[in-house]
Amino acid sequence: MSGEEPYATPCSEVLDKVYAYLDGELEEANCAEIRRHLDECAPCLREYGLEEAVKKIVAKCCGCDPAPAQLRARLMEQLAQARAAMRGREAVAE
Repeated sequence: MSGEEPYATPCSEVLDKVYAYLDGELEEANCAEIRRHLDECAPCLREYGLEEAVKKIVAKCCGCDPAPAQLRARLMEQLAQARAAMRGREAVAE
């Protein structure tokens, strides 16, 4: 995302996998790839930090209860918009 050099894993792909990464649902090879990208890409690291914070807040507020359907839908829509914007920025950078 810095424009200096392309990453092995595109930003949009990293952000698509960030929740699976946070939940420990990725294979170790994918985790290493995500960590390496986050180490090199400040915008994705900021987005990851935001996702991690949201996940912690939802877990704290909802305990073991699943997130309400409306909240989940709204968050998923906002994530989709953020990913689309990221893909747009990547296309412009290419």
